[in-house]
Amino acid sequence: MDSCPRRSRDADAVRAVQATLGLPPVIKAANALSLFGEHAAGWLALGMVGAAVDRPRRREWLWATAQVAMAHGASIAVKRLVGRPRPAGEGIRPLATTHSTLSFPSAHAASTTAAAVAFGRVTGQALAPVLVPPMLISRLVLGVHYPTDVLAGSALGALIGVTSAPRKDAGR
Repeated sequence: MDSCPRRSRDADAVRAVQATLGLPPVIKAANALSLFGEHAAGWLALGMVGAAVDRPRRREWLWATAQVAMAHGASIAVKRLVGRPRPAGEGIRPLATTHSTLSFPSAHAASTTAAAVAFGRVTGQALAPVLVPPMLISRLVLGVHYPTDVLAGSALGALIGVTSAPRKDAGR
């Protein structure tokens, strides 16, 4: 048993999510989300498509896409500073491969939340309630993050998504 009570509760939560949601169709969907969010590539691609097809708001799309990249980069930097290992053992089944052994914060959660907030601002749609929970839960289903990892990543992405904005007169 883990000597850190918070981490033990985190591991309990991952085991409970896997026991409840770890069904083949859910795991398949979680792996698809994982692939889409890897290195924020899916979100970056969507932002570039938005910039290409929505010419009147091209500048806003490009800035929102930059926010996704900033969130991803910031999460990687924090992850390296903190050095928390991914769930291993503790009855948690890793159901996906990862490029790093580091867990806190979740880069998938950070980039997804930044995309939801920033793209939502561009489109005028409330995207976060639809996009964020599936990505966060998918990381637990796959056994590659603890709940505190995804919550911290999401908070970081939200912070970047709401606080980073270009000046209205920049580039004009």
